[in-house]
Amino acid sequence: MAQQSKANILLVLVTMFWGLSYLFMKMGLDSLEPLHLIAMRFGLGFIASSALFYKRLLKLNKSTIKYAFILGLILFISFIFITYGVKLTTASNAGFLISLTVLFVPLITWCHSKIKPNKRTLRGLIFTLIGTGLLTINNHLQINFGDLLCIFGALTNAVFIFINGKFTKHVDSLALGICLLGFTGAFGFLFASFFEAPQWPASTSSWISVLGLGLLCSAFGFIGQTVAQKYTTPTAAGLIFSLEPVFAAFFAFLFLGDILSPKGIIGAGFILSGTMIAEFNFNKLWQAKKWRLHIRVHKH
Repeated sequence: MAQQSKANILLVLVTMFWGLSYLFMKMGLDSLEPLHLIAMRFGLGFIASSALFYKRLLKLNKSTIKYAFILGLILFISFIFITYGVKLTTASNAGFLISLTVLFVPLITWCHSKIKPNKRTLRGLIFTLIGTGLLTINNHLQINFGDLLCIFGALTNAVFIFINGKFTKHVDSLALGICLLGFTGAFGFLFASFFEAPQWPASTSSWISVLGLGLLCSAFGFIGQTVAQKYTTPTAAGLIFSLEPVFAAFFAFLFLGDILSPKGIIGAGFILSGTMIAEFNFNKLWQAKKWRLHIRVHKH
């Protein structure tokens, strides 16, 4: 139990840094173009994680490199949507909209494998659709382009998770993860060289952004998640990860003064509720709790 508690604390830190990533992206985009920010973030994450786990990279094979190339490309596309989306909307909105990934994964599985989502997932989807509408559609029934990009980012991220789940069964998952960070950063530098003028962080806040995204959100986030999930349950991990948009909204309010409108707060609540409904079987958890209480009563 002590190990699981430590693992859960580590996952909370990882989730907190992922929530903080939206603030870091906002800071970095003040002086950096999106492709350069993606390149520096994942390039630095690759360097840091490679330095820590270089021995795993010595055993690379062709399959790992091929899978990392494919996943790195998908992750790069996802972060194009996410980074441009964050630039054009609030950090709070971005955090809640990208959490829609949780709902997109079972829908992609349904399309690919014809495995229909269970009723709990479908109920969660209804909640998130209502929440997304309240959070993104204005009084003129128009949706902000940045919000739309974040939704596409969540969808592409779900594709990444789905394919990653298949690839990791055949290779060393840690080596695969490190390599895909490298390929994502490489795609960023490649496309930035064609579409953006060469640049480096021009201010202290830009450097904080790049270092925070690269070291805390990418390298520490990836390594921390990989280590912690060995010692905790999928239910606990899912519950902790669902806090990411809450952290995003908190940091956006604290440092940027982002305040959701009353309609936005209700929408965010629907999205958060929908992801939790889809992720957890609360009836099963409640029945298990009642059973444990029943045993304790009979013991005494």
